[in-house]
Amino acid sequence: MKLSDLKQSGHWPTLLSAFLYFDISFMAWVSLGPLMVYIAKEMNIPIEQKLTLVAIPVLSGAILRIPMGILADTIGSKLTGTLAQIVMTLSCAYVFWFGLSGPGAVAVFGAVLGLGGASFAVALPQASRWYPPHLQGVVMGIAGAGNMGVVLDTLFAPAIAEHFGWQGVYAALLVPMVLILAFYIFAAKDAPGSVKRIGLKDYGKLLLDSDSRWFMFFYFITFGGFVGLASALPLYFTSHFHVTPVASGLMVSLIVFFGSTFRPVGGAIADRVGGIKSLTVMFLVVAACYLAISQLPEGVGRAGGAGWMLTELPAEGWLAVALFSLGTLCLGMGNGAVFQLLPQRFRGEVGVMTGLVGFAGGLGGFFLAKALATSKGMTGGFAAGFLFFSVLALLGVAGLTFVKHRWRTTWGAVSGARI
Repeated sequence: MKLSDLKQSGHWPTLLSAFLYFDISFMAWVSLGPLMVYIAKEMNIPIEQKLTLVAIPVLSGAILRIPMGILADTIGSKLTGTLAQIVMTLSCAYVFWFGLSGPGAVAVFGAVLGLGGASFAVALPQASRWYPPHLQGVVMGIAGAGNMGVVLDTLFAPAIAEHFGWQGVYAALLVPMVLILAFYIFAAKDAPGSVKRIGLKDYGKLLLDSDSRWFMFFYFITFGGFVGLASALPLYFTSHFHVTPVASGLMVSLIVFFGSTFRPVGGAIADRVGGIKSLTVMFLVVAACYLAISQLPEGVGRAGGAGWMLTELPAEGWLAVALFSLGTLCLGMGNGAVFQLLPQRFRGEVGVMTGLVGFAGGLGGFFLAKALATSKGMTGGFAAGFLFFSVLALLGVAGLTFVKHRWRTTWGAVSGARI
């Protein structure tokens, strides 16, 4: 595949617009993660409640993906994406000016930020409909790589919050939000041809298809693992390894960078060797990483109660960074691999399936963050939560083994792509 193929086959301004729309939406969606340390300090919120609050935008994003997908197929992806960006921009502007009064207000704001996660059900089908089957893996990977917005969140948000307060982060976020909204309105276009309008009955019919449930399960593991870690890791590092919020942000930005930037690579690899084979390897690596992370001991706190700076981080902390980086790299590539397979099986229902699979992925992110909160509350540590998700990744391998022969000899045989 050459870059010229993308330019000649579809509409690259829409692909770029979809990427930017998903990127800025993802930044808003997971913004509470790196800021919760500051918000919780101001409101005196305990660690278990912190993890629950950062999981609320993830759950909201999962729930909103289905109605957003329906709306996109009804009034068009461009109009839906434009309206969602306007609502998010106004919400962030409100929080910048007026702040949040307590945990309840944080939860409500988190629910609104779920629109950012729901952008998945709009941006990816908008880009996908412009391109042929043999380019679906890389196209969906590029559009989906907008989740690298979390890298910018974790990299810059703590430093901005240290100097200007956590509300100042939303002031900084408003600048790219407005610019990207303007570019999206100018450059994005809906693909030519009619789009079949869908309703809840269509989702119900697809749910009866076992293949749709398998795709949802695989994405529950890959995207759920990625976004769940992106939301929970800032609190994990400050609690488990006792680092400063700025150091935690730098560590998490490095970790999620791999998961974000390697999503297109995962799609391209799946285009070349097949999504089933690539997903199997990725699930095995993820399971091993979760298992190893569950065995890491808690770091020793610094004398005087101050957090560790990045240059002072103990060896166990750097080992955790390495394991999480490898794990999120495979989770990110797994996201691309899932969306290499999905359009081959559900070419005519890609909008509906993106909503369903995206819902499952967001639900997985909420489930991971909530599992870590439960593990911390019940056992005093995070090991049980990571062990559970290690087993879940192994169940993903078992699922792929179960379906691979049928997929390759039925719809995969006539798809025109490697399965």
